[in-house]
Amino acid sequence: MSRKPFRRAGDAERRADLIEAMLDCIAEGGIQNATVREVAERAGVSGGLIRHYFETKEHLLHAAYHATMEEMMALGNEAIAACPPKARLKAFVVACLTPPMIDPRRLSLWAAFIAMAHADPAMGKIHRETYGAYRILIENVIAEAFSEAGRVAPQAVVRRLAIEVNAVLDGLWLEGSLAGDMFDDGELLQAGLHAVEAITGFTLEGE
Repeated sequence: MSRKPFRRAGDAERRADLIEAMLDCIAEGGIQNATVREVAERAGVSGGLIRHYFETKEHLLHAAYHATMEEMMALGNEAIAACPPKARLKAFVVACLTPPMIDPRRLSLWAAFIAMAHADPAMGKIHRETYGAYRILIENVIAEAFSEAGRVAPQAVVRRLAIEVNAVLDGLWLEGSLAGDMFDDGELLQAGLHAVEAITGFTLEGE
């Protein structure tokens, strides 16, 4: 473990540093390793300073989970922002099933947090909110694909397709992050593209 030297920082930057230190502790040793003392040592601050920004360790955990999910959402948004509507569905699949989204550290963090979602109402709320936002992102991408193709789909159909696509990509993301060496280069991505094609009826692999 490396301890950062103390430095002056604004409130937003200091909060971000503490969240990152918490994430590092969880990724390396699990939730049980993420004590206030360990986080403080890693961030190069006192435990008292942590309590200045986060009332309890649980509040810091909640902020760290939210930051983790926001980063994953940002990766999806960045992937589609750089593409015209007709290419966004494929770009989203590619972003979900390649680095930096496919990442053992990211999986370790997600697994540690998701295990708390049922026991901690605040964690459960974050999960529901971020899952809902992520699914809406997928719905928007699918709706754009229909519009670009000159096809009409009821909102209920788009919602169902988004749920199915999300489930498939989640499963492949888990496998790729947990045991990526079991797959040939590009095999996981091709499986994802093929599955999303089958679900949505759009051709992706030849684009």
